[in-house]
Amino acid sequence: MIPIDAQRISANRAVRFATAWIAVSLALVGVGASGPGSVAAASAPKCPITANGYMDPNYTPNPPVRSHVGGGGFVLTGIVRSGIDCAPLSRVRVEIWHAGPTGSYDMVHRGTVITDAAGRFRFETDFPGSSFGQPHIHIRVAVGGFKTTATAFLPKPGTKAGEIEIVLEPEV
Repeated sequence: MIPIDAQRISANRAVRFATAWIAVSLALVGVGASGPGSVAAASAPKCPITANGYMDPNYTPNPPVRSHVGGGGFVLTGIVRSGIDCAPLSRVRVEIWHAGPTGSYDMVHRGTVITDAAGRFRFETDFPGSSFGQPHIHIRVAVGGFKTTATAFLPKPGTKAGEIEIVLEPEV
């Protein structure tokens, strides 16, 4: 039998994990904590800062620079912008990783891409598997002058492409 305090701690961890994933999911579809149409949403900046979500425990630093991993079939494109003025950020390292089609993380499905002069990147991979049901692709961006951002892209099953905009929060 698990003591009541241990059950409460486990339940709290599960709730925090689920809340973090819901927040990331809502941020990716453009729904903020205030909700659409609220005063806070109406006064939001032109380029809202990307929510800095849950940092995956399967993260491995410095994956190799490569824009194609796995067998292909899914293309993630995106743009990285400054949260100061919405300007595209060039020559930024974007680290990307996800579970392979079987749901296991491996070194095959990891890579780093560098944004071009227009702040854009392209990463071709397999459609991501998932160990908990929702396919997802992790993205981490670290560049001087901005806070490191870790987020996730949630592709819809059956799609072959997706696009994400990442707006970095300036360091204070």
